[in-house]
Amino acid sequence: MTEITTVKQRFGIIGNSPLLDRALEVALRVAPTDLTVLVTGESGVGKEFFPQVIHAYSARKHSKYIAVNCAAIPEGTIDSELFGHEKGSFTGAVEARKGYFEEADGGTIFLDEVAELPHPTQARLLRVLQTGEYIRVGSSKVQKTNVRVVAATNMNLQEAIAQGRFREDLYYRLGTVPITVPSLRERPEDIPLLFRKFAADVAVQYRMPAVTLDDAAREMLKNYYWRGNIRQLKNVAEQISAIEQTRVITSEVLAKYLPPQGGGAPMAAGTMRMDDTMSTERELLYKVLFDMRADINDLKRMISELMKGGVPCPEPVRDVKALLPTTAQSSYVPAVASYPQPPVYAESEEVTDEPPREMTKADMQREQIIRALRRNNGRRREAAAELFMSERTLYRKIKELGIEDNS
Repeated sequence: MTEITTVKQRFGIIGNSPLLDRALEVALRVAPTDLTVLVTGESGVGKEFFPQVIHAYSARKHSKYIAVNCAAIPEGTIDSELFGHEKGSFTGAVEARKGYFEEADGGTIFLDEVAELPHPTQARLLRVLQTGEYIRVGSSKVQKTNVRVVAATNMNLQEAIAQGRFREDLYYRLGTVPITVPSLRERPEDIPLLFRKFAADVAVQYRMPAVTLDDAAREMLKNYYWRGNIRQLKNVAEQISAIEQTRVITSEVLAKYLPPQGGGAPMAAGTMRMDDTMSTERELLYKVLFDMRADINDLKRMISELMKGGVPCPEPVRDVKALLPTTAQSSYVPAVASYPQPPVYAESEEVTDEPPREMTKADMQREQIIRALRRNNGRRREAAAELFMSERTLYRKIKELGIEDNS
């Protein structure tokens, strides 16, 4: 039995892809050293396993291992969480507190979503990596720590550097040894194995027969794009196991659980490859455009029903298609014919028949964030997940766009 096979069994890593084996091989080779490691890969590929492997096969394996999700800590408290603070250093600091770097002294600290760190914290982290020194918040005393740092991100750090959101010197210090975790569509041979594992787990947990796939369904599963990677595949396996009564899944049944991505049918990896490094803002704009199109079509249906009921409407219908961005006009399909348009009543009950002003990029982002917050009753975590962004990014957007959030 090879060492990589032993690691897979120990940590529950499934797959035989050469790309996955290469990433594990690099992790095992670098583990005995104290070099800083940067793990990159898309969201949902399982990056969190690699720092665990590195720690378990290092000389620090009997010391502490602390995992920190940098995106989940508010910007105002991130320095205190990482480096600690002194009593009275800020409101609510009723006693001194150790930070994660102090707690993990002699061990390993895993900084997940490291690209979400604010600039001042990036500077503090750079000093720790270079000299092993840090200062608690509210203190002037320099302290030392001996910590192995493993960082991870799903963001393209080169783009973040170009946009001024990430320090270039920190990037080179973190990326002493880079490990790239392959996406699920880059290891299609592993997809049926993973599905079978997730289906078997559900069957054991709820005492039911495990679902299986026929040949056509297996091929569909392998050719799907899997934007959410392993996390999305697990979700699909659990849904099918819980909902479907038949235990042999056909391609027709499977198609119901594979959301269309960019078209009317489930997207295959080989037919339409989307930009892996698509930014959060572009994701948000696409979502805004789809929602706007649905709202416009709903509004035209309402107008049609009003006209059939004999409601007088003196104003002519404006060109709805012209309101859409140029890139969206080619795909615009009117839901109904044009009818005279009555005044539109907004959610605030304010009557308006003013022509809609042209929405800017910031306007569209602001509207989409407000809608997501409303749909989730002000819960930022759920709203951020719906908008395909981290909670920290959502918090920053709320401040930038001047959104009044009463959550």
